[in-house]
Amino acid sequence: MTEILTAAQMRAIEKAAIESGEVMGLELMERAGRGVVEAIFEEWPALAEEGGAAPHEAHDGPRSPRGIEAKKKRRAVVLCGPGNNGGDGFVVARLLKERGWEVEVFLYGDAGKLPPDARVNYERWLEMGSVRSFCTQTFEDESISKGGALVVDALFGTGLTRSVELPLVALSPEPALGSDYKLVSVDVPSGLCSDSGRQILNESPDQGGIAAPSDLTVSFHREKLGHRLADGPASCGKTVVADIGLEGWTRPRVGADGGCPAVPPGDIVTLVDGSNALLAKAGAHKFSHGHALILSGGAGKSGAARLAARGALRVGVGLVTLGVPHDAQAEVAAQITALMMCEIGDAGALAKTLEDGRLNALCLGPGLGLERVREFVPVALGAGANARRAVVLDADALSAFAGAPDALFGMLHENCVLTPHGGEFQRLFPDLHARLEEVPTKGPAYSKVDATREAAARAGCTVLFKGPDTVIAAPEGRCSVHSAAYERAAPWLATAGSGDVLAGFITGLLARGFSPMEAAETGAWLHVECARTFGPGLIAEDLPEMLPQVFRDLGL
Repeated sequence: MTEILTAAQMRAIEKAAIESGEVMGLELMERAGRGVVEAIFEEWPALAEEGGAAPHEAHDGPRSPRGIEAKKKRRAVVLCGPGNNGGDGFVVARLLKERGWEVEVFLYGDAGKLPPDARVNYERWLEMGSVRSFCTQTFEDESISKGGALVVDALFGTGLTRSVELPLVALSPEPALGSDYKLVSVDVPSGLCSDSGRQILNESPDQGGIAAPSDLTVSFHREKLGHRLADGPASCGKTVVADIGLEGWTRPRVGADGGCPAVPPGDIVTLVDGSNALLAKAGAHKFSHGHALILSGGAGKSGAARLAARGALRVGVGLVTLGVPHDAQAEVAAQITALMMCEIGDAGALAKTLEDGRLNALCLGPGLGLERVREFVPVALGAGANARRAVVLDADALSAFAGAPDALFGMLHENCVLTPHGGEFQRLFPDLHARLEEVPTKGPAYSKVDATREAAARAGCTVLFKGPDTVIAAPEGRCSVHSAAYERAAPWLATAGSGDVLAGFITGLLARGFSPMEAAETGAWLHVECARTFGPGLIAEDLPEMLPQVFRDLGL
């Protein structure tokens, strides 16, 4: 899995590389600017073909200065901020100018206060063109209005910690500009908190936040959390990562002295970007792949448990049993074949069933009903023979403890997985949810990663906080993000029962021997992959049936 970084982690990595003497800050800035230009041309190849001369062709051959003047020149407006993000912008402006573009550069802030490396690139640009002060009126009346512009937002990058005292709506194109207008953001769209993906606002209704969504965002070295969380994906448009030569500075370095990581590995959040290799099955018989028990609601309320059970079976568990109360047995029996069923009507029956040590994973919640949950959870998490069995708590098993979450937390252990959506998270962790709902006026803003990590530490088990930006955290702080955004967007997962199937996937993987964190990460990845394989029109019943195709595509 790939690391995704906070602003502070990125600064630590750059600082370690610079202090090692292996690279200078000015060189990193040059690489960043070049990475932005290369990303622009890769995204829109026509801009590279029609933008004017390449640097090495500027003075001879068929693309001589006279030939360049005869061509239609491309235009760019580069907005530079008061920090190193602005320095990147000056590099972008220079490189585009060298290719024959018409480039206008605007600076927000005082040139005399630019950081040293940004100041060097500011002065380099002054040898090629002028710099004008950024103000809304100038920008609206004299720049974008000419049409056909590439606008590069290098105003505020990952280091933004306050609301922007600037009406960023000035970056929004007028409708008349049409499809020729392209907005490219350097690192993150200005106004977006790179740690949380949230817009930093202030009290003025027309200031703070960000402008219109970017067409392209270019990050450096790694994506940042804000590219994947909250408003980030919608604000960034498409995000690409430019290599600026910092590989090896994130993880521990290998050398004669052993080296040191620039950032402690345990602090880094990872992006769930593929399935776990443990998905391949090997073994002599079904019991070698686990036996999951999923508890069902009563008559007319067994569908959620059946969805979870089907998901567990399809994900590769050896056996799945549905624990069903007497009044729903006929209903369930008419709907299942490969799934097994036993009668579990009360806590005593559950305790008796769990005496079978081969039942190594349990799912409670989907359609179970609040009263039955309160009766069953203490048994499922109890001491003795049931202690430390893998347990997934979903849906009703989370809502049943609203108002008294500490009663649940006192029973949980490290082999449990909680799978709340936003409403269920609020019921269990009202204070953390309240912090997420606060409008951020400074950064780094409180993020879904922060909230999920705190929730996992408080609960003492793995927490999977659902959403397009699903965050998964273990109690010791390990954390990952599964992002259903950009090319992996799957909005049709917003359908009744899809969360029950996810709970089943995780339960099945736990039964197969996955750790809680592995089961949650892999289950989330498979869940979205199944949705993408099916496509629009998906209903929850379709998700388990897509797993065979997903597994074939993985070469299993």
